[in-house]
Amino acid sequence: MSDHHRLVRRRVLQSAGALAALAASPIRAADLAAEGVANGVANGAANAAVKADVTARLARYMVAARDTALPEAVELACKHRILDTLGAMVSGSRMTPGEMAVKYVRTLGGQPQASVVGASFRTTTVNAALANAMCAHADETDDFEPVTKAHPGSAVVPAALAVGEKEGRNGTELMRAVALGYDLCCRLLMALGPDLVRGSHRSAEGTSSTFGALGAAASLARLDETGMRYALSYSAQQVSGLWSWVKDKDHIEKAFDFAGMGARNGVTAVGMVQAGLTGVSDVLDGTHNLFIALSTSPKPEAMLDQLGKRFYVTETAIKTFSVGYPIQSPLDALLTLRKEHGLTPDNVRSILVKLPTDAVGIVGESAMPDVNCQHLVAVALVKGAVSFVDSHDVALMRDPRIAAQRAKVTVVPDQALMDPAAPRGAIVEVTMTDGRKVNHFTRFPPGTKENPLSTEAVNAKARDLIAPVLGASKTEKLIERINHLEKVNDIRQLRALLTV
Repeated sequence: MSDHHRLVRRRVLQSAGALAALAASPIRAADLAAEGVANGVANGAANAAVKADVTARLARYMVAARDTALPEAVELACKHRILDTLGAMVSGSRMTPGEMAVKYVRTLGGQPQASVVGASFRTTTVNAALANAMCAHADETDDFEPVTKAHPGSAVVPAALAVGEKEGRNGTELMRAVALGYDLCCRLLMALGPDLVRGSHRSAEGTSSTFGALGAAASLARLDETGMRYALSYSAQQVSGLWSWVKDKDHIEKAFDFAGMGARNGVTAVGMVQAGLTGVSDVLDGTHNLFIALSTSPKPEAMLDQLGKRFYVTETAIKTFSVGYPIQSPLDALLTLRKEHGLTPDNVRSILVKLPTDAVGIVGESAMPDVNCQHLVAVALVKGAVSFVDSHDVALMRDPRIAAQRAKVTVVPDQALMDPAAPRGAIVEVTMTDGRKVNHFTRFPPGTKENPLSTEAVNAKARDLIAPVLGASKTEKLIERINHLEKVNDIRQLRALLTV
């Protein structure tokens, strides 16, 4: 290589290095506009590049959010989702996926940094987050965001609880961390395009949970902007979320895919940065960024759209039944008809359930009772309700009374129900033995933002889930603490109420 070529190559590399350093810099666009850009780069081009710097803008927001007061309605939504998820964690700790997760992390040992719900030992934040998150999705009672199809609570709350306990954070900090986690979880899918994700080999739930857990954990770890950038990068590298979970008949890997994996990943990323590990500072921008890796038509600005104004924690649906979310509306519709028209197994000839087209493959004829629409509609017809125990009782799937009614139930896809404004509505049409037909359309089941549950209703659901495991006294104290979470000075005070 000639001296001339060496000189040219050196200048090119130096220019590239300067541009890379500029992209990684936390300097704000206003600062650049005021000062100009070195090496002759035009101010207009520099400002455009900084405006597109999603990683930096998101990291700065993440730093600021932990010290920014939440609106009163958002705080209430946080309390409801935290209590709802704790209920799922406690009840799930006595189901097979939760039991196996707890048994597994017990063998790992580790520093006693955080509690395992429903157990008598503590372990590392990573292990605790993994076990508690698998418990949270063990019983299909965790919350759900209808547009993105994310399950934020089951990954966000366990991650927040683990890191918050280790760091000794207070209740207000916990709420702000949870709100941030919900935002990152759902906004990642909005930036990727939720339908594009679900139309590929990736599932929304597994893809988004890592970022949700990251948001909560990083807030409570109080990372600075550089740390936030690195944690985003470590999290992005761990995102997978394959659709293959639909083949899991035991709900064990599904609990890991939806929740445990994301909680573990997010807490791991934050712990690595806390330990001093460095990383890539612009994983959401540039040639090999996360958005173009996971989406054919990404909208990166959606990651930032209305941050601080629109809070996804207010938009998730709290389930009234401990079943797969697409079954919430059919059960509500069937039970409404049952009450209005006195439906019984003897006077019902057939039941037609119409679901959105993307829901049938999830809840149609599943081997798991809590995600089998035909089975649960039959249970509702026979019993007039679907309890937590009923929805998880495999023996009921072999009960002749239930089987006879299940044979009357047909589930079909309906393209008209693919409504972006109400993506999990359902229509139930019942033909009675006398020939009469009655129907009900549940567009928004109870627990959605359009049809929200009261604090009393959330408390009642949590009480039913928690008391059988931890007892009535602990349950009532825990509910009271979460309802007044802003008064909890150290969330370690919740430890005794969540363990045995």
